[in-house]
Amino acid sequence: MAAATMNDIKARMKSVKNTMQITKAMELVATSKLRRAKERAENSRPYQTALFEAISDIRTYSATAESVFAEKRENPKTCYIVVAGDRGLAGGFNNNVFKLTALLEERIGGSSCYLPIGRKSLEHFSKPGNEIVSEEFSSLQSLGVSNALAIGKLVVTLFLEKKIDRVEIVYTNFVSILSQVPDHKTLLPFAPLDENAVENAKMQRPYEPVYEGKPEEMLASIVPDYLGGSIYIAVCESFASECGARRTAMNSANKNASEMIDNLTLRYNRARQAIITQEITEIVSGAEAL
Repeated sequence: MAAATMNDIKARMKSVKNTMQITKAMELVATSKLRRAKERAENSRPYQTALFEAISDIRTYSATAESVFAEKRENPKTCYIVVAGDRGLAGGFNNNVFKLTALLEERIGGSSCYLPIGRKSLEHFSKPGNEIVSEEFSSLQSLGVSNALAIGKLVVTLFLEKKIDRVEIVYTNFVSILSQVPDHKTLLPFAPLDENAVENAKMQRPYEPVYEGKPEEMLASIVPDYLGGSIYIAVCESFASECGARRTAMNSANKNASEMIDNLTLRYNRARQAIITQEITEIVSGAEAL
């Protein structure tokens, strides 16, 4: 009986060690991807900042140029661009994004449609009754700048055609390796201009920018790129967050596996010691019988 128990413990230890090798490898891969993802996110921010400043200048100095993209509509149909991961084993990374999306739906109200980014996002929202705008962008890791710009043009077209009235992007903001915070951003319509902020901006820059063409046309050409840049940054932040969450989860799994191996080793030694004690007792008893 004790021998059978020892064999079971040995099999269990072998299984845990094999699992630990996998989790260690996944932790190393996540760490490597995280470094590249952080660099990609940081390199994309200057472009986005320049576009935002250009849009701010047009809206500040040309009041008529914001009429379409700042229009708030009643009973809005909201398009949720939900950025989640391609795989699991990342703690609560995916579920936290889905919970935030549900809270936004409850708060905003109206009807909804979804543009999922990432395989887990597509799986979550591909349910009967949910309207999916596009299933083309189902890979978070491989989504590049051109894909993000395509999404930006798509949602702007739907907004101008009044097929959607509001665009929200839900993603995970990368704070640090140990901290990833679900966040959201309203892409369309633009928030109303603050009159005090406009006056301050004009005082700091007393001259008006010179536009090549009509401000309305410039804004219409910049907005899709601005949305695409915002989406790309959210994708970079989310991918870095996924890698960080997976690294943390795999590190915890390694620690738990190490503790399990220590406990199983202790149980194995106790079982082995019990067999040795039993054999010694039997030998002594036999010698005394002689």
